[in-house]
Amino acid sequence: MPTPKKGPRLASSPAHERLMLANMATSLFQNGRITTTLPKAKRLRPLAERLITFAKRGDLHSRRRVMRVIRNKSVVHVLFTQIAEQMEQREGGYTRIVKIAPRKGDATPMAIIELVTEPVAKKAVVKEAEAATKVEAKDEAPAAEAPVEETAAEATEAPAEAAETTEAEQAE
Repeated sequence: MPTPKKGPRLASSPAHERLMLANMATSLFQNGRITTTLPKAKRLRPLAERLITFAKRGDLHSRRRVMRVIRNKSVVHVLFTQIAEQMEQREGGYTRIVKIAPRKGDATPMAIIELVTEPVAKKAVVKEAEAATKVEAKDEAPAAEAPVEETAAEATEAPAEAAETTEAEQAE
């Protein structure tokens, strides 16, 4: 076997790893959460999030790309109808990995990987936006007075220029 390009493989071959991740993704979308080893959960997360992003698009090409990984049509249907609808307001971070106690037999670090189903907290975003508008309002108040002064200066210069042009026209 050639040495892997990026990081260690989870199983004996790249093909087996792909199949293992596809099976774990299928189980994740069926059940909403799975318990697995921590390295497997970390490898599954990018794949699952990419599949959810395809599901949020919802077009035929995205469905076919998801079907390359997940072979179960009923799971793909659930992904595109229910899970994508839940994740519509979310811009990423569709999954959560929670570390749990090590496995009893061999002390392997274990984790739960689950779909994040809570709605996006818009309250924090609204507070940040209101704070930003207050800061902009304070910045605009002095800025609003500055153009008035400039226009007054321009107004005094404009008649002087007009007077110069009329004197030049009279001289001709």
